[in-house]
Amino acid sequence: MDLRFTEKERAFRWEVRDFIEANLPSTTREHMAAGRRPTPEMIIDWQRRLNTKGWAVPHWPMEWGGRDWSAVKRYILKEEMEQTPAPSLLAFNVDMCGPILLAFGTEEQKRRFLPRMANLDDWWCQGFSEPGAGSDLASLKCSARREGELYVVNGQKAWTTYAQYANWMFMLVRTDPSAAKPQEGISFLLVEMNSPGITVHPTITIDGVHEVNEVFFDDVTVPAGQLVGEENRGWDCAKLLLSNERTGHAKVGPSKERIRRLRTIACQPINGAAPLIEDPLFAARLTDVEVQLKALEMTTLRVLAEENRVLSQKRPNPASSVLKIRGSEIHQAITELYVMAAGPYGLASSIGEDGPEAMGPEWATLAYPTFFNMRKLSIYGGSNEIQKTIMAKAFLGL
Repeated sequence: MDLRFTEKERAFRWEVRDFIEANLPSTTREHMAAGRRPTPEMIIDWQRRLNTKGWAVPHWPMEWGGRDWSAVKRYILKEEMEQTPAPSLLAFNVDMCGPILLAFGTEEQKRRFLPRMANLDDWWCQGFSEPGAGSDLASLKCSARREGELYVVNGQKAWTTYAQYANWMFMLVRTDPSAAKPQEGISFLLVEMNSPGITVHPTITIDGVHEVNEVFFDDVTVPAGQLVGEENRGWDCAKLLLSNERTGHAKVGPSKERIRRLRTIACQPINGAAPLIEDPLFAARLTDVEVQLKALEMTTLRVLAEENRVLSQKRPNPASSVLKIRGSEIHQAITELYVMAAGPYGLASSIGEDGPEAMGPEWATLAYPTFFNMRKLSIYGGSNEIQKTIMAKAFLGL
């Protein structure tokens, strides 16, 4: 397998760079170059600019606003955006729920939801995890009882990212509590977040950020026409969605951008001290991570080369577990190097509204909060331990 980019692909990379240079607002560029999270307004604005260009959902079929791009072209676009850095496309819309509707949805569901997903007219969130069902997702208890042309939903979802911004949720619910196997009694529903009976409570994480939420459902009615696929067959949707999600967790582009920025930082003296890059231990660890990242990039390209075939079969690709494990480990290792580089300058930072004054450069004040936040990478989307079990079954037959 030749993993080198073709001449056309290299030319496309320059086209992407030119587009980003001409269209990414300077305020967004400066905000993200400092290592800050994009605001919801920045995410919406950038996705709509890309959608106008036809680049928001290029992996979707052309009849639904896509370009039928190869996985490699999509990878180039994503990598260039991440390395700029520019806001990421909202994955819940374009990489999770959208492809599930394309694979399992009705024509009416596609017409109703897909164009608005692509343009981020609707902000979607993911209702999978529960207090007692995280990596063991099939043990979920949030129920949906069929009553005529409605489902009545009761229960709770946890760690729901950006639920505070979302106006729609795609969720897994238990529709048959007496099924022989837990996976056989689960269905995939689309729920409007302003429905009566839905309550969103913020969960503030260790870095002082409101990113995730608890969502409670108290006799929430959902039209039966918002069931995706067959009743009690929602696990088929979930497996394909999680496979797509885990492929995205490789985070090659963000890791490249963080390493580039870290190497620049490490080459500069701070308060008269020698540049950190002259420390043999730090330099060796940085080089080791760079080598690991290059290996991950090659593995990602191999997986992407198989992606169209896998999606056509509506089956998950167990190789995505490899990307999830290595991507999370490498990204966490990079945040550890940032903490090493920040030293005491990262200890006093503006965490929360009442946090202490920063005493060092801005990148240093963000090092510790980012380090703590990125501990989640090896847990969400299916913990790394679960991914190893998936690989053992799929590749080794254990």
